[in-house]
Amino acid sequence: MACLLEAPLRISVLSEVTATSRHYVDRLFDPDPQKVLRGVIDMKNAVIGNNKQKANLIVLGAVSRLLYLLQQSSSSLQLRTECAVVLGSLAMGTENNIKSLVDCHIIPTLLQGLLCTDLIFIEACLRCLRTVFISPVTPVQLLYTDPTVIPHLMSLLRHSQRTQEYITQILSHCCKTPEHQTVLFNQGAIQNISPLLISPSYKVRMQALKCFSVLAYENTQVSMTLVNVLVDGELLTQVFVKMMQRDQPVEMQLTAAKCLTYMCRAGAIRTDASCIVLKTLPCLVRMCNKEHLLEERVEGAETLAYLMEPDVELQRIASTTDHLVSMLADYFKYPSSVSAITDIKRLDHDLKHAHELRQAAFKLYASLGSNDEDIRKKITETENMMDRIVSGLSESSIKVRLAAVRCLHSLSRSVQQLRTSFHDHAVWKPLMKLLQNAPDEVLVMASSTLCNLLLEFSPSKEPILESGVIELLCSLTQSGSHALRLNGIWALMNMAFQADQKVKVEIVQCLGTDQLFRLLSDPDTNVLMKTLGLLRNLLSTRPHIDQIMSSHGKQIMQAVTLILEAEHSIEVKEQTMCILANIADGTTAKELIMTNDDMLQKIKYYMGHSNVKLQLAATFCISNVIWNEEDGSQERQDKLREMGFVDILHKLTQSSDPNLSDRAKTALQQYLA
Repeated sequence: MACLLEAPLRISVLSEVTATSRHYVDRLFDPDPQKVLRGVIDMKNAVIGNNKQKANLIVLGAVSRLLYLLQQSSSSLQLRTECAVVLGSLAMGTENNIKSLVDCHIIPTLLQGLLCTDLIFIEACLRCLRTVFISPVTPVQLLYTDPTVIPHLMSLLRHSQRTQEYITQILSHCCKTPEHQTVLFNQGAIQNISPLLISPSYKVRMQALKCFSVLAYENTQVSMTLVNVLVDGELLTQVFVKMMQRDQPVEMQLTAAKCLTYMCRAGAIRTDASCIVLKTLPCLVRMCNKEHLLEERVEGAETLAYLMEPDVELQRIASTTDHLVSMLADYFKYPSSVSAITDIKRLDHDLKHAHELRQAAFKLYASLGSNDEDIRKKITETENMMDRIVSGLSESSIKVRLAAVRCLHSLSRSVQQLRTSFHDHAVWKPLMKLLQNAPDEVLVMASSTLCNLLLEFSPSKEPILESGVIELLCSLTQSGSHALRLNGIWALMNMAFQADQKVKVEIVQCLGTDQLFRLLSDPDTNVLMKTLGLLRNLLSTRPHIDQIMSSHGKQIMQAVTLILEAEHSIEVKEQTMCILANIADGTTAKELIMTNDDMLQKIKYYMGHSNVKLQLAATFCISNVIWNEEDGSQERQDKLREMGFVDILHKLTQSSDPNLSDRAKTALQQYLA
């Protein structure tokens, strides 16, 4: 019987809670202003730390009434301020609460409230706006809808430490795009916020610092301006350096290091500047130590990876600082069974976020090993490193998979690693699996790595070929992403290098001449160059040249004509002439050139071109056509003599370029033999 009482009891408790909440809302409509004020104050006390009560009040329509009272000029300042405080408290609930507040147009109402002259009311509005804007569900664009808002926020910065703290926090959370950076820069953010870096309030200094980190990120204009800013007679960069000192809170050290990192990457500070080499880099390495919190280690590693990504010297310095390479191995063992974490909440948090550590470690290893062979060796020799990468490729987190494949790509630039570690751990297997079904971002990095694994000296090339990769790569060449098209054709080019005839035929058949033509008309020059590289590799060794030209000769000659007649760079034309020279080396294939007078005229034109590379490729082509050890060479020589080729060859023997001169002499010798 006890079970039967449970349901009615729950209903009565729920109705009691709703009735209480209804009572709070009803009091907001009392005709007596004093009773309304009392009701708002009671509501404020009732919602503190009570998410259930907050949700009930929102459902019962408290928000629209509070906003109405806040806007009324007839409401007392105290009432308007208390309304803003209650709204701020409601905003501290769940994300659904925030969505409801935003839907009720809380942001434009509070921004309008900032036009009031009363500081306490302004601070209450700003505090509520801060809470709303720092939520991930709030559309930050709402701050930029009215162009008068940002200038007004700048003017409010001087009013109090609270306005400074709230406004800088709002700005740092709402600066998400280059357009936002430009708006804030043009409205004087740098001049208005830089004095706050020496505020007596830590919170103000910290929020101002965060503003500069988001303003400087990948922004040359802002970064170039920041290096010349003086704060109380001291250069801003020096202020940042002081903030990185060990006696400062970790959050401040880390954010100051990010500011200098972003300024350096934007080209405003040299990579060999002492503030980078002696201060920023060591500070970020320090953040990777296991004595720091998980999020500090993650941010430290990711910022360090970004700082040194393009600079080999910084990579070398970092790799020898505080045993960084082995220190990063700890990122994969966290939290360990003997973890020093006694706080259960912290342990629970860290278990849920441990994948972020692995992601950060992979990113930093990728950056460290992107150029230097010794560093790559050091990374692969770190305990179980290759096994960890292989595991990372199949993790559930897409970000970890991407970071792991980025790390693999970085290490795959090493001939030694391709021949040893990559082969020993059969990394091509999980890589191929990753390529089957992944978002474009992962596909780009995975296919780029595959290009390296298909190089001629890689032991992985054979098993990859046997796994049926050609079809996959041909499908990549049809992608809407130019990066995927490039990687697809690049991998095919590497695969075709010194390949068996069977592999070459399979590539040609799978790709198809229609797709080949599309790739040769690709707007991306890199795609075009790799397609020409593929053709050149396919048309190497005589039996292969003759076999492919016998079945696809007409289309290939059309493609060559297409390139030579179009507006293309010297590099593209040179590569095309080299393909023609390969065709001319075929036994039967060369007849496709000899029977095409238009093509012969083109070769003649390029022999007399002003660019030596084109002259050399064209001369090489003619040399192959007239080679006298082959059947029909006499007839071919006679035809070319009649067309004036011998006269051009005589002129080219006088060339100041020794290679061209030698090539012309070699060709002429065919006539004398």
